[in-house]
Amino acid sequence: MPALTPRRDSFRIPKRGRHVPEARARVRRILKDWALDGELAHDVTTVATELVTNAVRHCRVTLAEVEVVVSVRGCGVLVEVSDPDKGKVPTQRGGDAERDGGRGLVLVDALSERWGHEARPFTKCVWAYFVIPGRAVR
Repeated sequence: MPALTPRRDSFRIPKRGRHVPEARARVRRILKDWALDGELAHDVTTVATELVTNAVRHCRVTLAEVEVVVSVRGCGVLVEVSDPDKGKVPTQRGGDAERDGGRGLVLVDALSERWGHEARPFTKCVWAYFVIPGRAVR
């Protein structure tokens, strides 16, 4: 199987709920342009939407922007969502996630190979990594 070409695309949206569908559409378009589709594209788009929604909902910085980066790394796709609220890190909630909200990170955990967060110089980044089927390192 041929090697994957490293790719990277990014965009920013205002930290407003009405821009989440735009972010979802842009991630979907990026993956389509890269000829990544099917279940992988669905999972990446779903997780990206959840991470953007969390950034929009929980970032406490007024007039902030949310940055989305989609890249091909190694044998997979990496989605990174950054916002300037470095003090607000994601945590999975216990209890009744159905009633209380908070199902999002459970979904992120279920759909991605791995995920996490890191502090960067001016932002916090929440990321998720997905292995492209048939591209696993042997």
